[in-house]
Amino acid sequence: MKESIGMNNGQETLRDVIVFAKQFEILTGFTPMRWQQRLYDEYFANGALPSSVSMPTGLGKTAVMAIWLVALAQQMKSGQVSLPRRMVYVVDRRAVVDQATHFAEDLRANLQNIEAIELRDALGLGEAEALPISTLRGQFVDNRDWLEDPSHPAIIVGTVDMVGSRLLFEGYGVSPKMRPYHAGLLGADTLVLLDEAHLVPPFEALLAEIAENAGRYGSQEKALGALIPKFQLLPLSATGRRQTARPFVLEERDFRNPDDAIVLPRLFAEKHLTLHAKSGEKLEDGLAKLAWAAARETQEPNNGENTNTSLKPVRVIVYCDSRDVAEKTKAALDKKAEETVSKGRTELFVGARRVRERTMAEQRLKELGFLADTGKQTAPAFLVATSAGEVGIDLDADHLVCDLVAWERMVQRFGRVNRRGGENRLANIVVIDEGEPQPKKQEAPTADEQMRIRIYRGVKQLLEKLRDVHSATISVSPESLRQLNERASKDDTLRQLIADASSPAPLRPALNRALVDAWSMTSLPEHTGRPEIAPWLRGWVDEEPQTTVVWRKYLPVRTKPQVTKKEIEDFFEAAPIHTSETLETEAFSVMKWLKARASKFDVEVNDHVCGILLTVDGKFAQALYVKDLLGDLESDKERHKDIEKKLTGKTLVLTANFGGLKDGLLKKDEKDGWLSPDRERLQLPETADGDAHWMDTDGETPPVIRFRIVERDTKSAEDSDDAWLESQRFVLERSDDGEITRWLSIQKWRDTSNTENDRAEGRPQALAEHQCWTTKRAEAIGKRLGLPEDYIAMLAIAARLHDEGKRARCWQKAFQAERDKKKFGISGDLAKTRGPIHQQMLGGYRHEFGSLPHAKDDAEFKKLPEELQDLALHLIAAHHGYARPLIATSGCDDAPPSMLEERACEVALRFARLQKRWGPWGLAWWESLLRAADVQASRDNDKREKN
Repeated sequence: MKESIGMNNGQETLRDVIVFAKQFEILTGFTPMRWQQRLYDEYFANGALPSSVSMPTGLGKTAVMAIWLVALAQQMKSGQVSLPRRMVYVVDRRAVVDQATHFAEDLRANLQNIEAIELRDALGLGEAEALPISTLRGQFVDNRDWLEDPSHPAIIVGTVDMVGSRLLFEGYGVSPKMRPYHAGLLGADTLVLLDEAHLVPPFEALLAEIAENAGRYGSQEKALGALIPKFQLLPLSATGRRQTARPFVLEERDFRNPDDAIVLPRLFAEKHLTLHAKSGEKLEDGLAKLAWAAARETQEPNNGENTNTSLKPVRVIVYCDSRDVAEKTKAALDKKAEETVSKGRTELFVGARRVRERTMAEQRLKELGFLADTGKQTAPAFLVATSAGEVGIDLDADHLVCDLVAWERMVQRFGRVNRRGGENRLANIVVIDEGEPQPKKQEAPTADEQMRIRIYRGVKQLLEKLRDVHSATISVSPESLRQLNERASKDDTLRQLIADASSPAPLRPALNRALVDAWSMTSLPEHTGRPEIAPWLRGWVDEEPQTTVVWRKYLPVRTKPQVTKKEIEDFFEAAPIHTSETLETEAFSVMKWLKARASKFDVEVNDHVCGILLTVDGKFAQALYVKDLLGDLESDKERHKDIEKKLTGKTLVLTANFGGLKDGLLKKDEKDGWLSPDRERLQLPETADGDAHWMDTDGETPPVIRFRIVERDTKSAEDSDDAWLESQRFVLERSDDGEITRWLSIQKWRDTSNTENDRAEGRPQALAEHQCWTTKRAEAIGKRLGLPEDYIAMLAIAARLHDEGKRARCWQKAFQAERDKKKFGISGDLAKTRGPIHQQMLGGYRHEFGSLPHAKDDAEFKKLPEELQDLALHLIAAHHGYARPLIATSGCDDAPPSMLEERACEVALRFARLQKRWGPWGLAWWESLLRAADVQASRDNDKREKN
C-alpha cells in the first residue's frame, strides 16, 4: 500500500499507513481492504469510534477485531490507553458455525509467529502467553480466560442472550456468586461489536443506553467516573435501523481501484432474482422442485420431474420460513435424490435442534461445500434451512430458492450465495411468491395481518426498484443493495418503504438505574424489584412460549428418603446445564412430544420420575412423572394444559432413558425408550452423551465434569484418579442406621479453575504465602491499568488481608489443614488444602466475613483515606460474590451474635454507599480486580505443583 488515505487530523504519514498494513497482514494473513485502512486511520488510530459500521455482506466486517487489536497495541505501547481492553463480538443466537471464534483463534495463532513479536510485546503478552479468547455459546465451555486478568486484552464471542444476561448481572448458566465478576468485566473496559445489529434492535438499544449514559449508570463524580474504563458499542450491519450520527459506510474510493482483487468481485457479484408465482402445489413441493431444477444440466420442459437427468456439481440452498416446511422440503429432495449421485448430499438445518448437534453440523457443511472456500465440488448438494442458517455463518452457495419473508431477512439470504463473486459466477435466486396474505375477515384485518400485508407489499416494491429498466433483471448484488441504502439515506419515502418491508422492531422496556441496582444485588435470593431480563434483550416478542429440553443419564432422584429442593438445586449447581446440552423449542411442541413418548413405555415405569423442571436461574420447580403425561380424558387434558403452562420459560431435564432424540431433533417415534425401571441403576441409551459432561465435540478434550456411582468401600482406581476432584455427592442409599452406602459422585477436572468457592484442591499452601502472591498480582494489575498510586495501595492492602478469616479454627479444621501441614511440612495457617471439605464442621462460615475485623485492625489499612477503607472492606467481603448486599454470619465465633449481626448490617450499608458512589458496573469492576488477583495467585500455586 503506497498511498496515504487516512486523515488523523491532517497528520497522517506514509509510515503510519505502512505500519498498520503490515501489522494487519501479520494478524490476518491478508492485506487490509481500503475501507479497513480508512476505519483505522480516521477512528481507531485516534482512540475514537464511529457510531456504526455499515458494510455490505461479505466484505470482512469481522476483521474489525484485528483493527481494534492493532490500535490497542499501539496505545498500550505508548502508555495512553483509551480503547477498551476487552472486545466482545456478539452474534445472534441463531448462528451455527462460530465464524467469529475461528477468526479470533486465527488472530491468536498468528500472534505467536515470530513476525508478531512487536505486536505481542506491545499487548503485554509474554513469550508463552496466548491472547485470551472465550466463547459463550454452542459447544464451547466458557474457559473463563477472559476473567483471569482485567489488565490484559481479551476477545469474547457470545450470543445476545449469553452476553446480555451476564452484562445485566443475571448470567444464564452462571452461579449468583460469579455474576458480579462477569458483569464487572463486561460493563467496563469493554467494546461490544454487535454483528447484524438490525436483527436485534432491543439489544442494540440496551447497549446504546448503557454506552451513551455513563453518568446515569456510573459515578456522579467526574473524577471517580474517569477511573472506570469505558463501556463502548460499535454496531456492525449492512442494513442499519438505528439512526446514528457518525456511521462509517463504504465509499466509492474504497472500491474503484481496478486492481482490487477482493472488494470488486464481492461487491459486484452477480445475483439475479426471479419471482416464481406459486401454483396449486404445496410450498414444500414447489421449493424442492425449483431447487432440483437449479442443479440440472438442462432446463427441460418437464419442470424437474425427471430425476434421472444429469446434475451439475452445484450447491443449492433452500430457505423456508417454517420448520415444518423445511423438514418436508428436505424429505422431498431426498426422494428425488434416491436414484442419483446426489443421494445423501442433502442437509437440514433448523433452530429447534440440540446445540451439540447444531455445532457439529460445521463438518457436514464443509463436506457438502457450503462453507466458503471449501474447494471445488464434484457433486450437487442441497441445504434446507430456516432462519437458523441466515445469520452468523459464512455460507457460499451457487444458487438459492426460498419463500418470501421480511426485507432484512431477504438481505441476509441474498448474502449466502455467490459470496466471493468472480468471473463466470452467476447466482440464480428464485423466490416463490405465494401471493398477498389474505386476512380472515377482509373488512377487519387484525394488526398482525396488516403487518404481514405491509411487509409483502414493501418487499415486492423494493424488488421492483432493483429491476434493471433495460434488461428487466432484478439484481440483488451487494452493490445494488448498497446503492439502494444510499438512496434511502437521502429519500424519506424510500427509507419508509424499507421500514414497511422490514419486521417491526419489538416493543421493549426502558432501562433505568433502579433496575440495574436491583439486578446487581446478586446475593439476594429474592427481590420484588428484579424482573426477568429477557424483554430488555429481545423486547416483548410475540412468539410461542419456549421450553429448553436437556437429557441427562443421571438425575437427582431416589426412592427414599424423599429428595429435598435444596438437594436438587445443589446438584445442578455442581453440574450446571451447559448450552451444548440444550434444545429449545415451543412449549406446546414439547408437551405433544412428551405425551407421545410416555405412551410408549411399559406400565411398570409410570410411577417413576422422568424429568426435573428448573427455572431460568436454576431453582427447582417440580418433578415430572411418566403418569403425569398419560391419559386422554377431559380431566387429563386439563392436567396436560397445566403442565404445558408450567413448561413455559423453564428447563426440562429428562432422564436419558426417556429417549426421543435423533440427530439433535425431537422425534416421538424413535424406538429408544425406558430401558430399566431401576431409577438408581440407569442404562445408557444411544441418545445420551455418556457419563462425561461438557465434552468437546472433538472427543479428545477432557470433560469439565463427570458422574460416577460409588458404593461404600468399593471405589475403583478410576474414581480415585488424582485428575478428578469430587465437588458434590448425591445420596442414593442409606443403611438402616443412616450411614451413606451408595452415592452419585459429581467430580470436576482438577485443571478447571474454581473461582466461586473456597478451594480444597491442588498443592497445600500457607496463608501468608498465598496472600503475598495475591498482593503482588493485585499491584501488577493496578499498575498495568494505570490506576493512581493510592488506589493501587488500597487494592494491595485488600489483597493482603482478603483471606485472614481462614485463620478461624473452624475453617482450618473443616479443610483438614493439620493433616496437610504435617504431610507437606508447612508451618502456620493454610489457605489451600487437599480437602475434602467437611461442610458440617464449617457450619456455613464465610471466611470473607471473618476477614473484616482483621482488616480493620491492620496498621496499613488504617492509613488509607476513609473512602478507600470503605472500598477495601467491600472488596474483601465480596471477593467470592457475596456481600451484595447480604453475607451470612453463621459459623463465625469471633464476636457475640449481636455484634455479628451489626457487622453484617455494615456490609449491606457499605454496599449501598459504594454502589451509589461508583455505579453498579463500576463497583463490580473494582471487585473483579481483587478476584482476578486471587485467581492468578491460586493458579500460580497449582502450576508450581505440576512443575
